[in-house]
Amino acid sequence: MPVDPPGAAALNQVSRHYRLALSENDVASFEPAVDGLLASWDTVERLYRESAPHPPDRAWKRPAEADNPLGAWYVTTSITAREDGPLAGRTVAIKDNTAVAGVPMMNGSLTVEGFVPARDATVVSRLLDAGATIAGKAVCEDLCFSGGSHTSRTGPVRNPWDTTRSAGGSSSGSAALLASGAVDLATGGDQGGSVRIPSAYCGVVGHKPTYGLVPYTGAFPIEQTIDHLGPMARTVADVALTLAVIAGPDGLDPRQPAEISIPDYLAELGRGAGGLRAGVVTEGFGRDNSEPAVDATVRAAVETLAAAGMSAEEVSIPWHLYGSQIWDVIATEGATAQMVDGNGYGMNWEGQYDPDLIGYYGDKWRSDPTAFSETVKLVLLAGRYALDRYHGRYYAMARELAPRLRMAYDQALARFDVLIMPTLPVRATLLPGPDAAREEILARGLEMIGNTSPFDVSGHPACSVPAGLSDGLPVGMMIVGKHFDDATVLRVAHAFEQWTGGFPAPGTQP
Repeated sequence: MPVDPPGAAALNQVSRHYRLALSENDVASFEPAVDGLLASWDTVERLYRESAPHPPDRAWKRPAEADNPLGAWYVTTSITAREDGPLAGRTVAIKDNTAVAGVPMMNGSLTVEGFVPARDATVVSRLLDAGATIAGKAVCEDLCFSGGSHTSRTGPVRNPWDTTRSAGGSSSGSAALLASGAVDLATGGDQGGSVRIPSAYCGVVGHKPTYGLVPYTGAFPIEQTIDHLGPMARTVADVALTLAVIAGPDGLDPRQPAEISIPDYLAELGRGAGGLRAGVVTEGFGRDNSEPAVDATVRAAVETLAAAGMSAEEVSIPWHLYGSQIWDVIATEGATAQMVDGNGYGMNWEGQYDPDLIGYYGDKWRSDPTAFSETVKLVLLAGRYALDRYHGRYYAMARELAPRLRMAYDQALARFDVLIMPTLPVRATLLPGPDAAREEILARGLEMIGNTSPFDVSGHPACSVPAGLSDGLPVGMMIVGKHFDDATVLRVAHAFEQWTGGFPAPGTQP
């Protein structure tokens, strides 16, 4: 539709916003020039609409409560593009921050509810081309800004090991569906740990790839420098198989290098982990909120790796303790500017945009900003204050510190093939009740990211594998590797899985 002429009142408002001190006569003088300039907006829309995609007709349904006991499905589908391929016959749950054309995408939030994408995300196209069946959209947390599974506006996602507890977030539905056996594979998104957190809570495998290895095209962005998509499954082999399908440049995502060498991740698992060296990161244990049982379970898992032929040695990386604080600044100011003020996409980067999503979400959140979750409100209060008061200075400082954080890990990885630590300091926590205080909601959403978030800043590949059970709840072990050496990370994870005989499912004994 044509751009509305602004008129004198709207131009006066802009003048006041920028304190231009324009008189009524000044505004009247500018008005025809502004109207003439905005005519180009109408031309751009006309040209865009001539080739804009339209949503395909794909069947979907909202599952009945009886068919969705964990609250993990947003909608269910059965979309198959071909009968052959490496993923033929395998069912996949797509995190609901990622576009499946013709199928509603809510991103866990009232501010997106009702939007239907017109294009498949790149990872969705690649999964379909590999023969997978898209079984539905998995619930995710409100705008993906929670490490707990209690913020989605569809309701909490329950942990299959104990339905009174969190499934972890923000890829909450993906992990719960995998652990319960509802699907074979799933996708997740990770900006602060959102692939690895629910994987650790639910006892499945979740891999955050090297930054830029997997295209983010078609997923709802939070902050361009920390956006990741990654595979999740019940076994390392399935994660490796899925990563091989979805990895590689698509030419549409500036987060990616122009060329990436993609090995056969599944075949690489066969090389085993014998002779590889693991650095056990001192600062990953004994954090302020670490549970002794978690630390003990992961250290026992390290001993298992040693029995499998690896060497393991303690290594201190003091910068690791600063990683989450650097992340705080980048994620808070960056998400305020991009995810909210920039309506998800922001500006000033080359890549594929979604004009319809930008317009839909931008209109909807502005019509009722109270719809934001408590965690997003916290981000906006801190982020907008810092941006208004300091004009992005602290964001710039944090970005300048990111290479130093990366270098600290790289220096350790010059001595070791992988780094190991607990994925999370705690096991799955109790879900906040419907009348929970704001303090509890915020704590359960953010308390667990100390070990995971630094690697969204540094970009290193990081995989969470179940290290074992403690009092009936899964504990995750995180394996971190060199940039674009995801294969070695998965080799170590697979060696541990094979040595222990595999990971148990809810309701079974190891």
